[in-house]
Amino acid sequence: MATLSANAPGPGNGLLRWWKRTSFTRAAYLYLIPAFLVMGIITFYPMFYQVWMSFTDYNIKNLRMDSAPPNNVGLKNYEDIFKGELAKKVQNFNFWRILVFNLWWVISNVPIHVILGVLIAVLLNVNGLWFKKVYRAVYVLPIILPWLVVATVWRNMFDQDSGSINLLLASVGGLFGVPQEVFRIRWMESIVPPINWLLPGQALPLSYYAMLITNIWMGWPYNCIVATGALQSIPKDLYEAASIDGASPTQQFFNITVPLLRPAMIPAAMVGTITTFNLFNCIYFMSGGGPLRQTEILVTTAFDLVKSQRLYGMAAAFCVVIFFVLLGLTLLTNYVTRATESYDVS
Repeated sequence: MATLSANAPGPGNGLLRWWKRTSFTRAAYLYLIPAFLVMGIITFYPMFYQVWMSFTDYNIKNLRMDSAPPNNVGLKNYEDIFKGELAKKVQNFNFWRILVFNLWWVISNVPIHVILGVLIAVLLNVNGLWFKKVYRAVYVLPIILPWLVVATVWRNMFDQDSGSINLLLASVGGLFGVPQEVFRIRWMESIVPPINWLLPGQALPLSYYAMLITNIWMGWPYNCIVATGALQSIPKDLYEAASIDGASPTQQFFNITVPLLRPAMIPAAMVGTITTFNLFNCIYFMSGGGPLRQTEILVTTAFDLVKSQRLYGMAAAFCVVIFFVLLGLTLLTNYVTRATESYDVS
């Protein structure tokens, strides 16, 4: 009896050929199934459940397992957020003011992180620099410290009476005969903006500048590490050829270093943008969003809706809004910087 081969015509052999052809694909999906299951349980299910909550009046009584389901309110939670009706329940709430400050918080932090990180990486990349490895080990310290510790230490440093910042300013001022009482600055409580024109239409209290200094101290080391790794991949021949052609160090930096660092620094800047946009720990543990909610960002507001107001459905709607705002910001940043494009540096 003749034996059928896989190449012989017929529906059975066609199925056999398809089965052999897709063996690698099926193996890949087989390995991915456990990850899909885990992601579905810990990520996707909570996300979809939160979206459902945003269309209900979910509150503390619905947390009981045997409680009645919450009422469906449609888009009312979203309307209350955008139209300002939530201000009747939450004191000093203004969604658009919070959104503007949140975007400004990102804009005023991320560029400084990137620029400082690149400049310090370039300075530490100079040939013959002593203790180079020690410097690189020291600037990693802010990254490995928990934000709770960092925020607590820096908040104490900005203390009105015994904070090291005020004591340092008083010591410097004493050299010029300025009374120490002038430097008893209320960093976290003062509502008077020191610079009125920095963000038109919105006051930026002293607590904003205190948190800005703190987050700069935390943010530049990550960019410095990324830039240091990228600098190691730049061929030294390019600098030698540019030097022979008469290019100054400044010209070499802007025409060689900066373009070749761009493929690494743009994704790092995008990561920094997302992280800074949702930087809950710095805001919450230093200023708590104060004074008068002037330094609140979207994630701290959502947390307050749950912790203090017990408005779970409203908080879920707020988180959905945060998702779309951050999605739009990411897409805009990606479009402007062309971060996902390929680079040919050969």
